[in-house]
Amino acid sequence: MAGVTTSDGNVTPFAPGDYPVVVVGSGPGGLQTAYWLRRLGIPYAHISADDAPGGLFRRFPVYQRLISWTKPYAVEERGTRAYERYDWNSLIAVEPENRSLVAPFMDGTSYFPARAEMEQGLLEFASRTGLAVNYGCRWEATRREDEGLVLETSHGEYRSPIVIFAIGATRPWKPAIPGLEDVPHYVEAKPARHYAGRRVFLIGKRNSGFELADGLLPWARQIILASPRPASLSVTTRSLVGARARYVQPYEDHVLAGGNVVLDVAIRSVERGGDGYRVHAVGTTNPGDFVLTVDDVIAATGFEVGLGDLPGLGVATFNQGRLPAQTPFWGSASVPGIYFAGSATQAAAGLRKYGISSNSAAVHGFRYNAGVLVRHIAERHFGMMFDDPVMPPDGLIEHLLHAATKAPELWNQPSYLAHVVELGARPGPVARGITPLAHFVDANGPDAVAVTVESDASGDIHPAVYVRSRGTVSEHLLPSAPFHDYETEDHRSLLRAVLDPVTRG
Repeated sequence: MAGVTTSDGNVTPFAPGDYPVVVVGSGPGGLQTAYWLRRLGIPYAHISADDAPGGLFRRFPVYQRLISWTKPYAVEERGTRAYERYDWNSLIAVEPENRSLVAPFMDGTSYFPARAEMEQGLLEFASRTGLAVNYGCRWEATRREDEGLVLETSHGEYRSPIVIFAIGATRPWKPAIPGLEDVPHYVEAKPARHYAGRRVFLIGKRNSGFELADGLLPWARQIILASPRPASLSVTTRSLVGARARYVQPYEDHVLAGGNVVLDVAIRSVERGGDGYRVHAVGTTNPGDFVLTVDDVIAATGFEVGLGDLPGLGVATFNQGRLPAQTPFWGSASVPGIYFAGSATQAAAGLRKYGISSNSAAVHGFRYNAGVLVRHIAERHFGMMFDDPVMPPDGLIEHLLHAATKAPELWNQPSYLAHVVELGARPGPVARGITPLAHFVDANGPDAVAVTVESDASGDIHPAVYVRSRGTVSEHLLPSAPFHDYETEDHRSLLRAVLDPVTRG
């Protein structure tokens, strides 16, 4: 690891220069990616504009309580892989001593960590795993040369054929609504006490909107949550698309006529007048024009990935330019050598079965994406071959059902990541590890079987088995179980019937 000695005698790691891989960003996505690069022995440089690890969690959520849980005491022992299913916030590691690092900092008042507790967990992970970062190194511009990409930074130029942008969807975004440019964004919200006795209009009914509403409940005289589409709560969508369960109190207040209001309206314009605002809107679910006079307006309208000048290099985007178009392995869909990590990986949508999105916008989803991404880079760009374990033929069914019952990556990224076992030429089935399900379904390859966990439109959770035989993929759904235990005789019998044609053929 090359470094430079600063004027105060400290050594800054990863001096500007040529590297096989460069990682940009030191939030949880960047840290998790760097961990796997280092684990596989792939040389890299890691730079960040921040002065310490943590990324988004050094500042947000605004009201200091996360929407993703970590259960200090769960049915699985802390520090095991199985416990990750109940710990949505810690980064993951092979070494048991580097797992489950958020829970020890939690004070026990909630199983949703405070922002500072999450930040401490990330600092501890970086410290324990020895991850070095060139902090205070701001990525400023990008250009392409014959050898690959050149990153112009505040510390100098970095050259690499592969750059992983772990920059997250963290840049505030507002739609083009007249007057909205003068409205504070979620990131500019004041302490909740500031809104005491005031009528507050929140534009947006997703996570950040409900977070603000939840924090303002004890203080604001009235809260109005507004957006064109009806509220989408995660307790019904089974994903992070809508507000987490701990944010449903503002919605309950609306339903029970407690004084707060949830409106399905499109905002036409916002005018500043006197000490407050006038909001002009038109109803969507129920037609009609609205003009509301309020004390405060806050745009809880979401974020975009801070892509800098990458679109000018040809990086394709979608969703009004907010997200970079990606392959199933989180590479740019239009520019080779550019990959994404962290919450930006939500742009690789997967199959979206039953309309359910991935959990890649959150730590408990993208922490697994990082390991899959680094292995993909190792195989594709460095020619690395992995000595994947060969199992006895009679171990295949047990392996698949155990994964469906216990594997945290399948439970945290349902219908998105899958455990794959290759069938055929070698002495027995070969466990190929975790793969994006969309890639398995679409790619040509040898006979293989993939297992994942799915939640269907009715909320039923069950294993799903995909069998690739002679270039054709078939899907087979196994039944649910009350305690999500699929290592039963009934499941073994059903899975055996699914696999017999290909394993014995």
